[in-house]
Amino acid sequence: MDLFGAYLSLALSAFVSATLLPFGSELVLMGLVHQGYSPLLLWLIATVFNTLGSVLNWYLGKQLLNFQHKSWFMFKPAQIAKASGQFQRWGLPSLLLAWLPVIGDPLTLVAGILRVPLFWFVVLVGLGKGLRYGVVIGLMPGV
Repeated sequence: MDLFGAYLSLALSAFVSATLLPFGSELVLMGLVHQGYSPLLLWLIATVFNTLGSVLNWYLGKQLLNFQHKSWFMFKPAQIAKASGQFQRWGLPSLLLAWLPVIGDPLTLVAGILRVPLFWFVVLVGLGKGLRYGVVIGLMPGV
């Protein structure tokens, strides 16, 4: 795989894996590290694009309530209230856990619904995701 293709594949997999679509980027990251690509650059690309995917979730959450009166709207007011209550219970630091499977993606969507300021969202989500990718790379043998 050429250099551009390798980094692009990681960027796309990291972005998609942060959205509500089921996908993971860790195997792509580990494969590229194993092939000898720069771990630091791979870490940066994975962190930035995974955070950008979460920003898409935040934006969708921010826009979501504009459609709650539509018949196709999938969330009931009670579901939104429950998710909002959970988020408010733990507050902004919970965004450090946006990297977790199952709860991370909905967490970023709820942050958008609750209009969490984008600056704090990016800082906290990016920090958590950067730490996760750092651990993944750090646990690889020979790195």
